[in-house]
Amino acid sequence: MRIVCVGGGPAGLFFSIVLKTAVPAAAVTVFERNRPDDTFGWGVVFSDQTLGNIAAADPPTYARIVADFVHWDDIDVHYRGRTIRAGGQGFAGIARKRLLAILQERARELEVDLRFETEATAADVAGADVAVFADGANSGLRRAAGEAFGTTLQQGRNRYIWCGTRRRFDAFTFAFEETPHGWFQIHAYQFDREFGTVIVECREGTWRAAGLERATTAVSLAFCERLFARYLDGQPLLSNAAHLTNPWIRFVLVNNERWYDGNRVLIGDAAHTAHFSIGSGTKLALEDAVSLAHALARNPERERAFAEYETERRIEVLRLQNAARNSTEWFENVARYAALQPEQFAYSLLTRSQRLGHDNLRLRDRDYVSELEAWLAERAGAPRAVPPMFTPLRLRSLELTNRVVVSPMAMYSCVDGTPDDFYLVHLGARAQGGAGLVFTEMTCVGPEARISPGCAGMYSDEHVAAWSRIVTFVHVHTAAKIALQLGHAGPKGSTQRGWEEPDEPLASGNWTLLAPSPIAYGERNQIPRAMTRDDMDRVREQFVGAATMGEQCGFDLLELHCAHGYLLSSFITPLTNRRTDAYGGSLANRLRFPLEVFVAVRAVWPSHKPMSVRISASDWVPGGITADDAVEVARAFNAAGADLIDVSAGQTSRAARPVYGRMFQTPFSDQIRNELGIATMAVGNITEADHVNSIIASGRADLVALARPHLADPYFTLHAAAQLGYDELPWPWPYLPGREQLLRTLRRAAPLAEVTQ
Repeated sequence: MRIVCVGGGPAGLFFSIVLKTAVPAAAVTVFERNRPDDTFGWGVVFSDQTLGNIAAADPPTYARIVADFVHWDDIDVHYRGRTIRAGGQGFAGIARKRLLAILQERARELEVDLRFETEATAADVAGADVAVFADGANSGLRRAAGEAFGTTLQQGRNRYIWCGTRRRFDAFTFAFEETPHGWFQIHAYQFDREFGTVIVECREGTWRAAGLERATTAVSLAFCERLFARYLDGQPLLSNAAHLTNPWIRFVLVNNERWYDGNRVLIGDAAHTAHFSIGSGTKLALEDAVSLAHALARNPERERAFAEYETERRIEVLRLQNAARNSTEWFENVARYAALQPEQFAYSLLTRSQRLGHDNLRLRDRDYVSELEAWLAERAGAPRAVPPMFTPLRLRSLELTNRVVVSPMAMYSCVDGTPDDFYLVHLGARAQGGAGLVFTEMTCVGPEARISPGCAGMYSDEHVAAWSRIVTFVHVHTAAKIALQLGHAGPKGSTQRGWEEPDEPLASGNWTLLAPSPIAYGERNQIPRAMTRDDMDRVREQFVGAATMGEQCGFDLLELHCAHGYLLSSFITPLTNRRTDAYGGSLANRLRFPLEVFVAVRAVWPSHKPMSVRISASDWVPGGITADDAVEVARAFNAAGADLIDVSAGQTSRAARPVYGRMFQTPFSDQIRNELGIATMAVGNITEADHVNSIIASGRADLVALARPHLADPYFTLHAAAQLGYDELPWPWPYLPGREQLLRTLRRAAPLAEVTQ
């Protein structure tokens, strides 16, 4: 087997090492256009997990790398004159030149043919059984391949300069300085016994405003030295990029639809990149190298080996890229978090990728987390330190005992809009389960406003009586509060129940649909009638009537459903609002009718009771609502009197392509809350108590709504309290023996968990 590897960085070198150990007879040639010691970067960071992967793939390489490591456990965050330290991080650094030297030495031992200062030719690539493109984010051969790999390149919004220094750092250091031009930040760490690396970063606009657009390397270094002098102990900053016209560069996100074509295959940065702020670039490169080498060793058939490699790596790469995207967005929007106190600012930074949560931080540094919990509890008015999810919250006169919310979930089980005993048990059980707030499903303001024939309503005396019974049960038998969500299905109405063909029209008995424009939700859905002014007046009064009935029932909070493509949402998104009158066109016009409804409802809802609005913060469709639009939508509703923005996303179009992941909608809540300084509720694939604690502690939301976890476990919050050792959450008195049994079970399991760890 003849292998040509284009690129002599960590990816290409480690691939050749692992392949030669697995297939000694393979002829491997590595082409690198630069000198052996020529590299742009200074240091490389490895996590314990990455080290384990290297050790398993090639123990001699691992042993040599470890011998040169500088270890650290702490992260320091310097912000507004304060330093917050969190320990137990378990990272190590090594000089990039030293890493390359180790890999080159090991490759030569295995008789890999290393050709430095040599460009691979088209003939070299064509003549190989396998041609590995490991030549980085700016891969020349990948570009020369044209559309073969379906490459997309996306530049980041920040500029950064990569420096070295003889200043010794005893912790991974983040420092933030505000200037008249905007925020600058550094990422700094020690990578060998003499040198550390300092990456200085800022927004593109800040960089230009500071006059760095035309600055030479020397001028740029002097600027950074002055700005961050307090962290450099008098040591100068150094650069190995003096050859660049301007040393400030932008990160490039690389993605490829296909990782192989013919005999050519991509690894490392040539295949994909992830922002340096999570230290994943070298990790991904080395793990790609191991995966591809082992796939080729297992499979004599080249294409099968390539397919196995891509299948094995794609999911992990996607996970890391999602985490890196969250991290990148945090550093691109430091100003968003400028109002946070240092304690919460540092926690937000530490958990920015959403891969590191509250439990993990506690495991790493219990004292740090305990101090943070005490600070959060004091600010929330709790008498002592508690897990963040159990801090109280006040909205107008409404006092919630904790931050857990049972999300609105359509049950499709009403008859003529009337909730029966199923709803009493369903909502009553979840209120008994410890959540601070329980929502009804979207409760429709008229019979033609329903999603399906099984949907709940609030438009008749029977509905008031049925809902009053449920509200009374919650108030008498639980510590929870209960919220009414009002909505109108609009163009998504007259469809089947959720367990049938959701979003598809009824087989018979369909009713007329209303919408801002005559645009059907799907091919099978009926075309709705564009609303007239009379229609708007009638629907607005239906909402007012339903809100008045809701107050008669005794609900504690009222939410207006302006999300998921239902009527009010369909006015907001340009995908379904094509009107040419005062209710279409600009975002302000598209918001006009939903705001009219909100203002009318707010006028009849008691002033001492809060109101919330659920919005879709992104349509996930080009040309639709974006996160920045969502900030303006939230701003408008807040100005009209909304106390809380319930931040969901999508479900406005069948063309939506969401980027899924755990807590995948939380960044929208984060942006709205911290840019506008208003209360938000996060939703979307939030499944664990750890997620709730992390979201609340970081200031990404004020409340956290969970849907499916509450379907699986009505007592989610009580169980979470027991597992976290929080014993102040009241259980229903008849259930106290069950609580004691659960605590005994948890105590027995704790020593076993310690042994297995």
